[in-house]
Amino acid sequence: MIPAYQAFYDQLRTFIPESRLIHDPLRTLAYGTDASFYRLIPQLVVRAESEEEVVGIVQLADQQKVPITFRAAGTSLSGQAITDSVLITLGDGWAGHHILDNAERIRLQPGVIGAQANRYLAPFQRKIGPDPASINTAKIGGIAANNASGMCCGTAHNSYQTLDSMRMILADGSLLDTGDDASIEAFRKSHGGLLDALDALARLTRANQPLADRIAHKYRLKNTTGYALNALIDYEDPIDILQHLMIGSEGTLGFISEITYRTVPEHPHKASALVFFDRLHTACEAVALLKPEPVAAVELIDRAGLRAIEQKPGMPDFIRELPKDSAALLIETRAADADTLAHQVERVTATIAVLPTTRPIEFTSDPAICARYWAIRKGLFPAVGAVRNTGTTVIIEDIAVPVPQLAAAVDDLHRIFERWGYHEALIFGHALEGNLHFVFTQSFDTPEEIERYSKLMDDVSNLIVGRYDGSLKAEHGTGRNMAPYVELEWGEEAYALMWELKLLLDPQQILNPGVILNRDENIHLSNLKPMPAADPLVDTCIECGFCEPTCPSRALTLTPRQRIVIWREIARLERSCEDPERLHRLRKDYRYQGDETCAACGLCSTTCPVGINTGDLTRSIRHDRNSRHQGTANWIARHYAGVGSVSRIALNLADGMHGLLGSNAMTKLTSGARKLSGNRVQQWTPAMPTGAPALKPLDLPHGEPSADSTRPKVVYLPSCASRVMGPQRGSDSSPLIEVTHSLLNKAGYQVIYPENIEALCCGMPFQSKGLFDTADMKSLELNKELLRITEQGQIPVYSDTSPCTLRLKEKIDPVIELYDSIEFLDRFVVEKLNLIPISEPIALHLTCSATRLGQSDALKRIASSCATEVVVPDDIGCCGFAGDKGFSTPELNASALRTLKDSIGHCSGGFSSSRTCEIGLSLHSGIEYRSIVYLLERCASHPKPVTAGIDQPHS
Repeated sequence: MIPAYQAFYDQLRTFIPESRLIHDPLRTLAYGTDASFYRLIPQLVVRAESEEEVVGIVQLADQQKVPITFRAAGTSLSGQAITDSVLITLGDGWAGHHILDNAERIRLQPGVIGAQANRYLAPFQRKIGPDPASINTAKIGGIAANNASGMCCGTAHNSYQTLDSMRMILADGSLLDTGDDASIEAFRKSHGGLLDALDALARLTRANQPLADRIAHKYRLKNTTGYALNALIDYEDPIDILQHLMIGSEGTLGFISEITYRTVPEHPHKASALVFFDRLHTACEAVALLKPEPVAAVELIDRAGLRAIEQKPGMPDFIRELPKDSAALLIETRAADADTLAHQVERVTATIAVLPTTRPIEFTSDPAICARYWAIRKGLFPAVGAVRNTGTTVIIEDIAVPVPQLAAAVDDLHRIFERWGYHEALIFGHALEGNLHFVFTQSFDTPEEIERYSKLMDDVSNLIVGRYDGSLKAEHGTGRNMAPYVELEWGEEAYALMWELKLLLDPQQILNPGVILNRDENIHLSNLKPMPAADPLVDTCIECGFCEPTCPSRALTLTPRQRIVIWREIARLERSCEDPERLHRLRKDYRYQGDETCAACGLCSTTCPVGINTGDLTRSIRHDRNSRHQGTANWIARHYAGVGSVSRIALNLADGMHGLLGSNAMTKLTSGARKLSGNRVQQWTPAMPTGAPALKPLDLPHGEPSADSTRPKVVYLPSCASRVMGPQRGSDSSPLIEVTHSLLNKAGYQVIYPENIEALCCGMPFQSKGLFDTADMKSLELNKELLRITEQGQIPVYSDTSPCTLRLKEKIDPVIELYDSIEFLDRFVVEKLNLIPISEPIALHLTCSATRLGQSDALKRIASSCATEVVVPDDIGCCGFAGDKGFSTPELNASALRTLKDSIGHCSGGFSSSRTCEIGLSLHSGIEYRSIVYLLERCASHPKPVTAGIDQPHS
């Protein structure tokens, strides 16, 4: 941090804890990236937790003339969420929501993720209007500040059009709530001059008929270029004008601390069709015909776009044979009931049936097929990103033109791409609004490449403005990227008006300076982000940030995107040898920030557009570091049964001390030992399990006689954790293996166990530490025994721990029919039991492994069949226990579960599918978490009568 910011930092420390003031070189670099292709490294990052804190920060910035930039999720594509000054990010305190007027309105704080807002509204069959492609990651603050729209939003349902009221903090730190009459009255008294000036500007604008007409004309299309000048002609009350100017202002006029939306219907009945045309012009003619019809979305995909996804699994062969000029439309229609939907499908089909199509028009309401269609559309951007040359970035631009000129605009854009050598560029977009996205790859490592990009943008801008009078930014925001072209699009008079508004509301230009309005005509060519090769495991990363909400370390250290940013810089410094001291510092700090606090859970891969599992990078780094321990690992692997026995003894000894000393004294004693050892001693917790009893040598626990051989068999594969860890102290539960065995028996199965089970392991404990050879040795050993005991796959295998199942699915012989406990219970056990649901609410944890296995819905079904109220906390993903991280790096588990207790405090118990996860969940929730098997066993009073033989499960 340079000295100029020291006084600002010192003042911040008087009301914000230092733990939320980030200024170390590693993390400021990590926060220097958003989803755009720019990089600015902040001097200071402030994690704000409340409106009061933001008021204090803004007032201090105003006094000291320190520029500040607000960031929500950082999915911005135009460089509007980065700064080389002070970056203010949102902590946990911004996730509030209130549903109003039977969900006709919803009040949201800026930290709520867009998709989460829609989940709150789903029971009422309502949703917020904006629906950006990033809605699963983008937060309300960014959605409103960028006036984001999306595939179904159009111009009618964006934030500007559906705004009801907002709370805002202006550049002098003043607070206005436009939904509160008292706040408005106080603001009129304190800021009468500002409101009078806004009123005067609006009157002058409305009186200037050519300008007013120009503004109205510009918003006939989607438009996020510049400020929302339509507020000056749409509204007369300066309060209304002010709050609508905030929409799309990208944090340059103020901070939106809360927004109330008027919601829109979310019709439950939907049908989609992917319609192919031999000619692009025909597809665009179809768009024009569909404009007045009852369609929710019409997405255009050009031939280059189809070529990008034609090789993907499940794509029909005929797509590869389509003509050079072909295109497709993805059409969706929605209705409140099935009959209306059927009528709309007939009407839409008849409308475009007058045009020649490559294949017959077929609508489907099958959710799986519809999801596949939309996955194709949403996969276009990452399809380019995944195949780009290493070292290049992927850029997505968006423009809007009148629908009748859509085909001509696509042709013109393709000619520009050819002129400047962007042969991989593809075009898709929200055709119903004339909104086109074009995607291409770009290197910025030579002056020639930067010049090529500059010429491309000049040509595109001149084309869209000069020929089509369109929008240079339809929905992605102006940012730094389009700031030099705002005057070109709007004209001198409107551009001057925008500057008047900026200087009126931010006279010292401290709010996100340089964004939207910028006198530097080359600002879009400055501060370009390097994308050096780092590791083939992550080189396809486009730094979009979609991974971040799933990461358990996001509030503690780094997110997956940030880990990749830092690792790229480390790789660059290693190759260039330009700054050995900085390289050493980054490597040293990354050990904790990037490696030790990474759960390597892989949840990031489930939301990554290109499927990157940043945990693979972490394990690779651990492999390089831990290779010297390979011999020790092999010894442990060969003596696994003995290691398990020692672990049981250690757990029982610890439990004995716990009983003797009590929880408080035990916590102090073990914490002291951990501190003295430099954190080498593992963390003990009151939720620590007891040692499980060793399995008996016979097939069944406790030496029970063999069951009826006429019953179908299932091989029960208990994990190491299930075999070693019993219930926590004070629990009235039996060990998991006993309860599972009993439940499978109730369902009519004969349970058998692999031989020498105590010595077997899937290899996960070794894999997580990067000891891949040892991990594979154990999985091969287990594979051999499973092939034998299942009679080469004739008998199914029940795996009781989801993380182990996930690894085994990737490693064992495909002939082995392996089921995770959740899947087996859902498909083959629940239906055979007479379940009596309990009346008290229960909490459910979806482990990262169960999520990656696609078992989340199945787990919810099981829980719902056993309890009348099932609570799945909104913001809990991976618990961060990560096998043994809960012992070695307990702060990761604590951070990941920091909001758990408040979410499930009224629940009687919690259930999951991983014993180690349940330790951390129990500790941080205040209730005991156990396997879902315990809930089923409790609710299964007796099995249903069997009228026929029980079928052997098979896929």
